[in-house]
Amino acid sequence: MKKDRKNGSPGTAARRRTILLGQILFGVLLFGLWEFCSGRFFKEFWISRPSLIARRIYELALNGKLWYHLGATLQEIMIGLIAGMAIGVLLAILLAYSGVIQHWIGPYILALFSLPKASLAPLFVVWLGIGLASKVAMVILMVVFVVFYNIYEGIQNIDPDLDSMIRSFRGNWRKKLKWVIFPSLYSLVLNSLRISIGNATIGAVISEMVGSSHGIGYYITYSSSILDTTGTFAGLFIIMAVALILGGFVSLIEKKILHKS
Repeated sequence: MKKDRKNGSPGTAARRRTILLGQILFGVLLFGLWEFCSGRFFKEFWISRPSLIARRIYELALNGKLWYHLGATLQEIMIGLIAGMAIGVLLAILLAYSGVIQHWIGPYILALFSLPKASLAPLFVVWLGIGLASKVAMVILMVVFVVFYNIYEGIQNIDPDLDSMIRSFRGNWRKKLKWVIFPSLYSLVLNSLRISIGNATIGAVISEMVGSSHGIGYYITYSSSILDTTGTFAGLFIIMAVALILGGFVSLIEKKILHKS
């Protein structure tokens, strides 16, 4: 039984292969159509070509610029993502069990959540400079509200009988966190992390485009300023690859947790 659970049924494996094959074929069709249409139906200057974009990424990797810019962006994403997740989870737990205080503060959190966050990037540059701090602050802002609302709603939906059981055994807060809150929320935390990866990436790129001398967002802005369509698309594809890879890591973590449970 344990072996079947880890490897999955033959039907499940076949379905995964079918999905993977469909994804590859769709990508080949999409990029092949793009390559064919560029220069024939659309000017190459407007949309570049997948072959040119791949060559540019390869050249950036060879001359070291890819790793220089990518390293800066990944640093901003990882620090901001970890901090934003921690702040969001902690804030949600504290507010959910704060009694009437959550009703006092709730409308202000909703008002902050409704702000167009991209418009705050220039303010972070003014307040914190063009260094790492302003980029991390922007990433945290993009992450924290998503995590907060997911976890807060999850806590509201925890079975009240579990709370009653802990109280009947005179359980303290540490036991309540260990036996009630964390087991009920780990799937929500992972889901919040998966969603937040995209938001964190957007936040890092936006902040780099507003004010920076390195990072993928800076490279995209620089390429656009000199009308380098290929360079702009190269930066966009690198960002998408980063989001996909990080999302894949989260999926692997989730599978390992499910296998252990």
